[in-house]
Amino acid sequence: MAKPTITIEKTPSRKYRVEMDIDKLERLASALGLYNPEFLEGLERSEKDYREGRYRKVSSLKELRFK
Repeated sequence: MAKPTITIEKTPSRKYRVEMDIDKLERLASALGLYNPEFLEGLERSEKDYREGRYRKVSSLKELRFK
């Protein structure tokens, strides 16, 4: 697995800035299986659902439990 070089900086507004070399990020994503065709197809489907308004906001994961 690729060893990523990550730089993390705290900004004044309670946020963090994370920088990483794109080549190493792509190698890491590949090693984790994020370029798997099934993963990419699922990502496309979820983006399509979002664009078509088929989503709902939840405040807790407990709301997603089946009853």
